[in-house]
Formats: sequence, C-alpha cells, structure tokens
Amino acid sequence: MMRILKISFAFMLLLTFTFSCKKSEKSSTTGWAYNEQEWGGFEKLDYEGQATGPNLVLVQGGTFTMGNTEQDVMFEWNSVPRRVTVSSFYMDETEVANIDYKEYLYWLGRVFGESYPEISVNARPDTLVWREELSYNEPFVETYFRHPSYDNYPVVGVNWLQANDYCKWRTDRVNEMVLIEKGILNPNPQQRDEDNFNTEAYLYNQYQGDVRKNLPDLSTGEERPVRFEDGILLPSYRLPTEAEWEYAALALIGNQATEKDERITDRKLYPWNGNTVRFQIRNRDQGQILANFKRGRGDYMGMAGALNDKSHITSDVRKFLPNDFGLYNMAGNVNEWVLDLYRPMTSSTLRDVEGHDLNPYRGGKFQQKVLDENGSPVEKDSIGRIRYRDVEDEEVATRENYKRGQVYNYLDGDQDSEVFYDYGKTSLISDKSRVIKGGSWQDRAFWLTPGARRFKEEDTSDRTIGFRCAMTRTGGPEGNEDSSGNSFKFKRKKQNRSFK
Repeated sequence: MMRILKISFAFMLLLTFTFSCKKSEKSSTTGWAYNEQEWGGFEKLDYEGQATGPNLVLVQGGTFTMGNTEQDVMFEWNSVPRRVTVSSFYMDETEVANIDYKEYLYWLGRVFGESYPEISVNARPDTLVWREELSYNEPFVETYFRHPSYDNYPVVGVNWLQANDYCKWRTDRVNEMVLIEKGILNPNPQQRDEDNFNTEAYLYNQYQGDVRKNLPDLSTGEERPVRFEDGILLPSYRLPTEAEWEYAALALIGNQATEKDERITDRKLYPWNGNTVRFQIRNRDQGQILANFKRGRGDYMGMAGALNDKSHITSDVRKFLPNDFGLYNMAGNVNEWVLDLYRPMTSSTLRDVEGHDLNPYRGGKFQQKVLDENGSPVEKDSIGRIRYRDVEDEEVATRENYKRGQVYNYLDGDQDSEVFYDYGKTSLISDKSRVIKGGSWQDRAFWLTPGARRFKEEDTSDRTIGFRCAMTRTGGPEGNEDSSGNSFKFKRKKQNRSFK
C-alpha cells in the first residue's frame, strides 16, 4: 500500500511539473501558447545567453577611474582621471597575429582576386614601416609578415581603417561557421564577388548560401533561414573603445577584496600589481620583466646570457603572463588601435555633461541603412555588403537625445567649445586622429600605463602599432553561468590568482 502511495505521489508530482511547464509556455499577458503552430506560431526562446566567439574572453563591466595612473610627465592634460562605468563586453585574449591576418588576405584573394584585386592589395600591411635611415632593418621588410617564424607575432603596419575592415570580415567568417556547425549551411569555398556570406545580407535575405537544413517556421509549418531574433548569430567584432581597452588593461577585478565587497584592495599602475615592471612573487620567475618594452636608451632586450624581456622587436602574442581578465600583452609588445577619435577632452572629462560617463566614447558619424520605399534595405553592394549612408543634421534636428549626424568635435573643436584645431598649422589633431594605447617594444615604461594615450592618423600605420578585436555583450553583465553555477567573475579570478 505504501509503495502504491509513493508511486501515486510521484505521478502527481510529474503531472504538476508537466502542467507547470505547459503553463510557462503561455503568454503571461494574453494566455496564448508560445511555439505552437495552431496558436499562430509566435516563438519564445529558451535562450542560454550569448556564446563566446573564438579567442574572446568576457570582460565583466563595472565602474573604474579612467585616466592617468602615473604622473603626467608630458603635461598634456589629455587623460585627467575621472570615474566612469563600462558595460560588459568581450575582448581578444591576444593581439591579432600575422597568421590571422594572412588568413584574411588569403580569403580576400580567393573571393575577390579575379574581379576586384585591389581589395586584397589595399588590405595588405605596409611592410616598409620597418625601414629607417640609420638602421639596418631591411630583413624585417621581407620576413616579419611573410616568414613562419613570425606567425604568432602581432601584425603591424596595419592602419586603423584596415583594422576595422578586418573586424567586419571576421564577423562574417565566425557567423558563417556558426551556421555551418548548427547544420544550417554547408561549407562553400566557391564564394565569389558579391555572392559571399555577409551577416547582414543573410539576415535581410540577400544571401542564401548552400543550405543544408533551415529552421522550422512555426507560423507556416515550412522552413526559414536564421533570424536575428533567434540569437544564434554573434554581434559584430569591432575595435574596443578607449574606455573598454583601458578598463580591460587595468583588470581591477583581481584586486577586489571579497566576492560581494565593492572595495578594491590595491590601485594599479600597470596591468599587474606593484609599482615596477618586474615579477615580484617569490618563485623562479621573480625579477622577470613582465612586458616587452624599451628599458633604456639602446636597450631593447638586455645583455647576451641575461636577456630581460628576450625580445628585440615584437614578441609572441602569448609570451608574457596575462592579466586578471586573462588578456595578454595589455602593456608593451605593440600599441593598439582603439575605436575613438582623438581629442584632448574626452566625453567623461566634461563633468557638466550628464550621461556621458556610461560607456564614454568619442565617435565620428552616425549612420543608417539605405532603405527603399518599403522600408527595406536596398540591394547589397558589389562586394556583398548592405549599404549605409551618413545621417544628416537636418534629420535629427527635432530629437532630444542627439542633434548632430557628425560628432567629431562635440564640445571639443566645435563652435560651442570655442576651440579650433587647425591641422598642419597650429595643431597635429585632425578629423582622422585615432587613439592608440598600451605602449610598444620601442617605448619606455611610462607608455605601458593603461591611462596613457597618444594618437595617429587613421590612414597611416607603424611598426609599433597592432590591434585586437572586441565584441558587445548582449544581456546580463555577469555572463553565462557554467554547469556548477559559478559566474565568470570568480572563475577567472581563481584561474589567474597567481598572476597578480
């Protein structure tokens, strides 16, 4: 009798659980069932959260003091400390390496080489950046990018515009692989010219590809391609903003007192703890240089038999210890392009402007898709991308949140600020000046501090400048929990506790 009661109780629990599940699949506002063709086929996903793209790590956002961590020895006053908040985002563990960029050029040549060879040519790094009048660096002109010895070294000689094009290409290749791994598309190495996978073109039904099996369409009972609302495709790879880059470099998460404590135990000058550039924990690595930089005049790597950073120029992108976010070479090796336009006054420096202390960023032009009379994007361009146009001031004149289509000089260089940058005459700042961060193998230790900032024209390149990609995090800031229920924050902290 007791056994029968136990079985009945278990059956009742099962029925209750089943009914609860069924109930949870109905709209709380209309009562209509989700994901049922007979109820119209409106879909509600059991979404597990944004997947992490290749080579990315989650940088959990928060508040921090952005700006100089060292004395302003240049007296430029262009990096005044101020408190801001950065949303969670993803960032490359490493700088983009030569082998990564060679893969990019190979794809461009294969897809566009016959009809548009200039696309591949224009994307090539400028290897002549290694030349100098009174130095014998000629071997690097031929070997640094092409020879396999340097495959895992950061790509240099790439300007800001080329770096942005790489980010767009990478977005499409990663999302194409996502669809292949989901069994929706077949691999198609025969893509040519405009008939190549582009994320936006696919989402707007302007690219179909070699379909293996589409998703079921619950509204019609047939099949459909992936939609943006499915959450399958990743957001775009892009350059990090200056605030994101600086926040990620400092990695103050490793100095948080306890799990639920909003105190930081130690301030940082560099992406590691301490006030020196040497490893301080007492073990076999004690005293080792923590980044690749120029220690003094004529000293790029130390003495034979006792090399300090063991790198006369750049070094392997994973050579030195990562910081507490798991990011390599956030100081030294190469300077890195970030997304921001350079102005001495950043948006968060302007303390009387409310709201600009969340994700501060000095951008450029607002854009929107070119639409037809039906409100749909017009036909994609000759290389397979959706067309965009600049937003004009007249279009946003009646808006409250922004009034200008181009915001290069907003409150620094415009009429309201009473500042004027006369490029080439009284200033080197132009509308093409982009921020670089992090210091390089050719820089002194001051430039390794995350708050230090310089700029270079977006269409020029250098042997000391590379880049890494970032990606916006959609949804909650803590990231997806693992099977044990631990969030990213304390997993990462535990993994890297020996690197402080």
